Amino acid sequence: MDGERVREWKPPFPVDLVLTLRPHRRGPHDPAFRIERDGSVWRASFTPDGPGTLRLRRSGDAVDAAAWGPGAQWLLDGVPELLGAGDVPEEFEARHPVLRDALRRHPGLRIGRTGRVFEALVPAVLEQKVLTAEAWRAWGHLVRRFGRPAPGNPALRVPPPPEVWIRIPSWEWHRSGAEAVRARTIIGAARVAARLEEDPADPRLRSLPGIGVWTAAEVRQRAAGDADAVSVGDYHLPGIVGWALTGRKVDDAGMLELLAPYAGHRHRVTRLLELSGAGPPRRGPRLAVRDYRRF
Repeated sequence: MDGERVREWKPPFPVDLVLTLRPHRRGPHDPAFRIERDGSVWRASFTPDGPGTLRLRRSGDAVDAAAWGPGAQWLLDGVPELLGAGDVPEEFEARHPVLRDALRRHPGLRIGRTGRVFEALVPAVLEQKVLTAEAWRAWGHLVRRFGRPAPGNPALRVPPPPEVWIRIPSWEWHRSGAEAVRARTIIGAARVAARLEEDPADPRLRSLPGIGVWTAAEVRQRAAGDADAVSVGDYHLPGIVGWALTGRKVDDAGMLELLAPYAGHRHRVTRLLELSGAGPPRRGPRLAVRDYRRF
């Protein structure tokens, strides 16, 4: 692994690497992200300095970080923010027994930030209004087809930069299973990616065609570490929140009403509730994964 750079960081707070970083993984076969059996985490990214690969593992009370590629130093510099150094869970008051229990069982949960807006936006757009498995399949196909081998770990792929997404031909989008609407949204965002990286504010994200409140929240949660960004419009989330906090399902408006006392930490609350497993019982058959490539 030529060109390896290393850093040791001792977080002044409990941090669970897998729990904190898992939202950045797009399925168990994400070509840009891997969790090893020993709990170490690999992540490939196209940084402002170029492609890079980051590996994180626990070593006692420290986090050992190693990175490769032109973006190695940028990734190492960002380790504290990635693991939630800018997060303030100490200001969060768990008022409900379910939240108190989830917080007790998951003290190492942090809301971290990658600082890479476009890389968070692409998979979020692919997840719009489709089954998660369909979106993960599209992401995997496109990153494997148009990404490059990750420095230091060629088994991973670095997601393509914006200019590559713009040039992806229509038949490759079709092969991935992503229809033209989502492809156009990603290409449009790629054309203004530099401005998004400078300012990923919610209004700027939502000013783009095809980017609504759900997508903007999903991007801000990961790229900006926004602990308050609520994924309004999510198929499952209102049911989880309503059932956990009141014992009944609610809609988006009801969810926002229940989350209002936790302003500033509403995304944290939804993550804790998801981890609690306190969702409504599932009834009926699961939806089948569709394959648009055959259409």
